[in-house]
Amino acid sequence: MATLSLTDEQVVQLVKQLSPQSKQRVLMGLTAERDQWWQSAARDGEQDMRRLAAARGLDWNTMTEAQRETFVDD
Repeated sequence: MATLSLTDEQVVQLVKQLSPQSKQRVLMGLTAERDQWWQSAARDGEQDMRRLAAARGLDWNTMTEAQRETFVDD
């Protein structure tokens, strides 16, 4: 398969030429990719907070939401 080198603007212009249904598929694909990244980042961040809390003698599972927010802010 050949590979094209396109600028971001060229890609945007190509997508604008698609049918509404094809544009929707492009948007859904990009949204799914973003959502997957966000879920992974949130999961990793929570694991980091659990480790930090444990290192400071705290149990993330028993902390209230307010305590967690204060801990993260600190």
